[in-house]
Amino acid sequence: MNLDLVDEVNYMIDILTKSGFFSEDEILEILEDQFIEDEIDFSKFDIRPNDFNNINFSLLEETFKKLAEKSIIGVHNCGYDFIEGLEDIFELYVHLINNEYFSQGFCFYSFEDVEQAIEENILKITFGDFEKDENKSLEIGKTVYKYLHDANFEIEWDETVNSPIEIINFNWDKKFSEDNEYEIEGAYNLYVGVINEK
Repeated sequence: MNLDLVDEVNYMIDILTKSGFFSEDEILEILEDQFIEDEIDFSKFDIRPNDFNNINFSLLEETFKKLAEKSIIGVHNCGYDFIEGLEDIFELYVHLINNEYFSQGFCFYSFEDVEQAIEENILKITFGDFEKDENKSLEIGKTVYKYLHDANFEIEWDETVNSPIEIINFNWDKKFSEDNEYEIEGAYNLYVGVINEK
């Protein structure tokens, strides 16, 4: 196996492990799909969970839960990139409506955003409303900003609907857990749980 390919596999293992969203088996499955044509023996690579402490990520989780109480659904690891994240968000919205739940708006970050958080300590949070109303979207953005700020995150945002909110100097520290569910399924279950408690 050439060195470039080894470096690429090691990079993917590093990012997937540090993300804290995937078990060892899931990481192996992603690698096998990604490098299907290369016939790589992944048993020769070191794949094991990270030893992060979850301090910042727990604050982020708590903030998303508080936003749910304000009828804003937050999704962790929503799609691979911004476009896929939006597709997933509107799929989630349809699911909410079909089950007679209402949401004012949304916020999310994609896997690409997680990658940037790991490498550059910046986590971008996309926000909006489901009716694509700029005034409503801006109000959603202001609410998301307030709750992130209240959680003592360091925030940068130009207060426009076309710019994501950025948590800067953010140390990504999510530890993998079998017990918690994320992405759109986890967001739906959390949101419905919070709404039903009201």
